[in-house]
Amino acid sequence: MRWFENPDFDFLKAHKIGYYVSGILLVASIFGILTKGLQYGIDFKGGKEFVLKFEQPVDVIDIRSELTEPLDGTPVVKLYGSPEEVLIRTDNPKDISEVQTLITDKMSEVYPDNPNTVIKTDIVGARFADDLRRGALNAIIFALIVIFIYILIRFKNWTYSAGAVAALFHDVLIVVGIFTFLSDIVPFSLQMDQSIIAAFLTIVGYSLNDTVVVFDRIRENSLLYKTMDHDEMVNKSLNDTLSRTVITSVTTFFVVTILFIFGGEVLKGFSFALMLGVIIGTYSSLFVASSAVIEIQRYKEKA
Repeated sequence: MRWFENPDFDFLKAHKIGYYVSGILLVASIFGILTKGLQYGIDFKGGKEFVLKFEQPVDVIDIRSELTEPLDGTPVVKLYGSPEEVLIRTDNPKDISEVQTLITDKMSEVYPDNPNTVIKTDIVGARFADDLRRGALNAIIFALIVIFIYILIRFKNWTYSAGAVAALFHDVLIVVGIFTFLSDIVPFSLQMDQSIIAAFLTIVGYSLNDTVVVFDRIRENSLLYKTMDHDEMVNKSLNDTLSRTVITSVTTFFVVTILFIFGGEVLKGFSFALMLGVIIGTYSSLFVASSAVIEIQRYKEKA
C-alpha cells in the first residue's frame, strides 16, 4: 500500500522552515519549564496512599470525581487487584489519619449501601520521591546514550548518531513543554509520574524506529548514487521512505487516539503523550534528524 507514488517533495527547502518551527517550539518549551516548572505527580513529589475494600464493585471515575473537592486536588484512583478494592493516592498535606477520615467519610456518603474498610495505608516520602525522579531522569539519559552507541555501531558514522539523538531530545523536550503549558488547561491530569516517563521512553522508541528507517535508506542510496550530491541524495531518501513513514504514523495515531478516548481517565495523560509523540516523532524523522545529518556533513566538508 502506497499513499504517494513517486513523491518528489523538496524536503531541503522545507528544512529551513523546520529550523524556525523547531526553534520556536524548543524555546517555548524551555521557557515554560523554567518559569512554570514541571507538574509532578505523587510518585515524584511524595504523598499518601490508601487501599479501600468495598463489599461491592465501585467506579474509580466516580470516586476520583467525588474526592477531588475534599482532598483539595484530583487524587490518583485505580483498581487494586479486584473490582471491590481501590488504590487512592493523594498529595494532601494533612496528617495521614485526617486524610483517611476525609476519604472514608466521603465514601460512606457516596456509597451508603456499600461499606468500605481501609486495608492498607502508606506514605510516599520526599526522599523516595526524589530517588524516583532521579531514576526516571537517569533512565531517559541512559536510553539516549545507548541509542547513540547503537546508531554509531550500526551505521559506523557518528553523524547519524548525533542526528538521531538530537531528534529524540527534540521530541521529548517539546512534549514536556506542551505538558507544562496545558497542565492547568485540559480537563485531565498531565502530572509527571511513572506512567508518563514510560510514555516518554515509548516516544523515544517510536521516533528512533522511524529515524533508523530513513537513515537506512540514506545509507543505501549513498552506495547506489555515489556521484549524486549529498543533500539531493538525502532528499531522495526521504521521498523514498515517505509513504511508509506516513502510513505507520497514521495507523499508530489512530490506535493511541482510541486508547485516549476509551482507555479511561487513568490512561488519558499516557495516551495523550503518545499522540503528541507520534506527531512530533514523525516530524522530527523527516525534518530534524535528516537536517542534522546534512548540517553536520556540511561542517565536516568545510573543516
